[in-house]
Amino acid sequence: MAARHRTRRATGAALSLALAAVLTGCGGDNPADTAREAESAVGSIASQASEAVESATAEAGRRLDAIRGGIDVKGDVKVGRPTVGADGRARAEVTVDNTDDSARSFAVQVDFKDAEGRLTDTVIVTVEHVQAGDSATATARSTHDLSGEVRAEVARAVRY
Repeated sequence: MAARHRTRRATGAALSLALAAVLTGCGGDNPADTAREAESAVGSIASQASEAVESATAEAGRRLDAIRGGIDVKGDVKVGRPTVGADGRARAEVTVDNTDDSARSFAVQVDFKDAEGRLTDTVIVTVEHVQAGDSATATARSTHDLSGEVRAEVARAVRY
């Protein structure tokens, strides 16, 4: 049986959150809420300044670690070649394959790097309710303007 494919749009930025609010942490036991909060937190931290990228990367790791029942599935996720839009933001299509036998959601950390391989931004993209055997796509969007050659890679992926 061929896997069905569906497209979803998601971004890794939630610029309206204040840094102080981000650092208060995630509440609740719902993995989907935790993943959405991680997406917002990482977007907010990374947008503060380029030196905050390292901090955002550490925060992304903490947030992904906080997803209850999460399974590392980096091998089930691919990221396409990024493009930079007229707004200066890089975008890359993220494809997740649900190899589990029931519907699952994904939280994916995408790192944007420059031509020399230096980390310039990191975002978390969530893809929810992917049926067993299906794949779905989302769009990772940088939290600030990136120029020159931009590369994207999957740093981590968690299925829950």
